[in-house]
Amino acid sequence: MPSRQLRRLCGSQISMVYQDPMQALNPALRIGNQLMEVLLNHRELEKSEAREECVSVLRSVHMPDPAQVMNRFPHQLSGGQQQRALIAMALLNRPALLIADEPTTALDVTVEAAILDLFDELRHNYDTAILFISHDMGVIARVADSVGVMYAGEMVELAPVNDIFLNPLHPYTRSLIRCVPRVGASKETCSLDPIRGRVPSPDALPGGCFFAPRCDSADERCLQDHPSLQSRGSGTSVRCHRAQESSASVCRSDSDAIAHPSQEMQRTEKIILEVRDIRTYYDAGTQSVAGILGLGERHYVRAVDGISLSVKEGQTLGVVGESGCGKSTLARTIVGLEALTGGKMRYDDTDLSEPVTKRGSGLLSKIQMVFQNPDATLNPSFTVGFQLRRPLARLTGSKSEDRGEQVKNLLHAVRLDESYATRYPRQLSGGEKQRVAIARALAAQPRMLVCDEPVSSLDVSVQAAVLNLLLDVQRETRCTMLFIAHDLSVVRFFSDEVAVMYLGKLCEVGPADAIYSPPYHPYTEALLSAVPLPDPSVEQKRIRMPDEVPSALHPPKGCRFHTRCPRMLGDICEAKEPPGLMAGDGHIVYCHIPLEDLRGIEPVVNQIDDRGGLSACNL
Repeated sequence: MPSRQLRRLCGSQISMVYQDPMQALNPALRIGNQLMEVLLNHRELEKSEAREECVSVLRSVHMPDPAQVMNRFPHQLSGGQQQRALIAMALLNRPALLIADEPTTALDVTVEAAILDLFDELRHNYDTAILFISHDMGVIARVADSVGVMYAGEMVELAPVNDIFLNPLHPYTRSLIRCVPRVGASKETCSLDPIRGRVPSPDALPGGCFFAPRCDSADERCLQDHPSLQSRGSGTSVRCHRAQESSASVCRSDSDAIAHPSQEMQRTEKIILEVRDIRTYYDAGTQSVAGILGLGERHYVRAVDGISLSVKEGQTLGVVGESGCGKSTLARTIVGLEALTGGKMRYDDTDLSEPVTKRGSGLLSKIQMVFQNPDATLNPSFTVGFQLRRPLARLTGSKSEDRGEQVKNLLHAVRLDESYATRYPRQLSGGEKQRVAIARALAAQPRMLVCDEPVSSLDVSVQAAVLNLLLDVQRETRCTMLFIAHDLSVVRFFSDEVAVMYLGKLCEVGPADAIYSPPYHPYTEALLSAVPLPDPSVEQKRIRMPDEVPSALHPPKGCRFHTRCPRMLGDICEAKEPPGLMAGDGHIVYCHIPLEDLRGIEPVVNQIDDRGGLSACNL
């Protein structure tokens, strides 16, 4: 088609929702102007008609107060609202095809669930076909009817969603599924199996099957002959010479996971980190003339507001919750990057109340942090070797002549060879950068690692490799870990105990097994119902909370979750802070609902058996 005709077709019949709404929305234009532009260009409506239709479409995507949203700029909306605005823009012309490119990658699990529900509604209400692109296997299992698996620029398998997850035919598909923690898996019962090697560059593709250099099943024919995409019937096609062979299990069993007794974690009851009633407030500035003059009340964002926790030596405490709940602030307060407003913190009988600038090198070396984004962590101007030598020199007191060998040992510890010492961060992949960031944290020989979303930006294979690396480090060094993530399946797999946070408060804390099965806090229940599971044979109870999280500047009184709680009791939830209910084995639920009633709640996740029946499933 000529470009003008193609542009008109793409605007009216084909629409696209991008991964980052802040990149797709114009920050200088109000939402209403950006939406109306679609109708004014493609349907030539009057401004009043266009505005009315835009408000109607915003309402259809469950945007709160759509008429007011029309007057706002993109930065005045939350991440979920920005994505809804982008979806509304794509739907204005009721397209026949909607292309969604990683539309939920940057969203909270609860907002992600609402957006996925929205896509399902649109498919049925508008009869729209959806091409949904994602690296999240759980999301694909939830939204797709059929799945195409791509590798090195070509389709390697195409099949109905149940067949992809329950009976994958291509070795790459099976490898991807092995990288994701399955339902109910923990580090003691199942191992993750990352794919060795790297995806080849498009300008240096290998001969034969493109996946053969990374495939454990490849033979001589795979290395020489490029396979074609062959139909297997029932909507299934696969590009593999050995597809007729029976597929391997997609998850390693207990015996595979713990093959050697030396890998098992030794349990201890010694508490290495203890925080009591800690508070971290940010000064929100003054909001009146009296405040500016120092005569009015100052306002504070209560990011962490009365948290008490303890972590046992050699174990992992996972921290989960929505964006803005205070997870990262808690981590930064523990390592001293944020000033403590109140409360007490102790690490192995050492006071942690001082900020990082006033802590001695001995304490600094004991507690290190792995950040979410290695690009922001590593200095692009220096080599990997230089950045590993720096903590060795400052925190361990090692001799300069020994540091070269120590750098090699650190690189080997994170499964990289010594050639990486001379490389710059720009010469590394995302997974390699995160491994270097972990190596730099390990250089100080810490006894505790604080990991703030260390795998959230990585694809499933690299995520599995980094998780395995952290587990190996913990087994070999008995390092204690605080692990923050928004993926509840990963936290369940990786953690010994889990803490659930909401608006600076704890909702629940206890052993991982206990947190993921009743009794649990209504907020935990809602989070579990929202997490996308990479298994179409499980059924989840559908619980959706209102989209708006209250401000930490003016948090609700009583139970902070009561404004969104589907099980709120009434005045007591609005007026009184909930007590800590002891459910046994260190499991504490902060809720006004009696423990007996919480125990009677049906599990969020159920396994569907061969006869169509349901049985409770510990996520």
